[in-house]
Amino acid sequence: YASLFFCVAIEPNDNELLTLEIIHRYVELLDKYFGSVCELDIIFNFEKAYFVLDELLVAGEMQETSKKSVLKAIAAQDMLQDETESKTGLDEMADKKKLGLAGGLP
Repeated sequence: YASLFFCVAIEPNDNELLTLEIIHRYVELLDKYFGSVCELDIIFNFEKAYFVLDELLVAGEMQETSKKSVLKAIAAQDMLQDETESKTGLDEMADKKKLGLAGGLP
């Protein structure tokens, strides 16, 4: 997967193979979300990468094993963020219009 490297700290009694499986699942989710994930996707969209990880794990344990469920939660979060950003943009435009800052000279 595009030469991504991950560092994971685990307890001595934790299962290393399970940890590798979690990393693999995380990379699969990132790959589906970003479409052929690379390190630049993670660098410039780290909040999305953390959100995917947060949907996958809770307190270091696997929260959701279904990739479809995780991707649905991420899609719902993206829609909510888009709605919030568009509403904020419209509110800012309305405020500028009230102040006479938009639409040319007052």
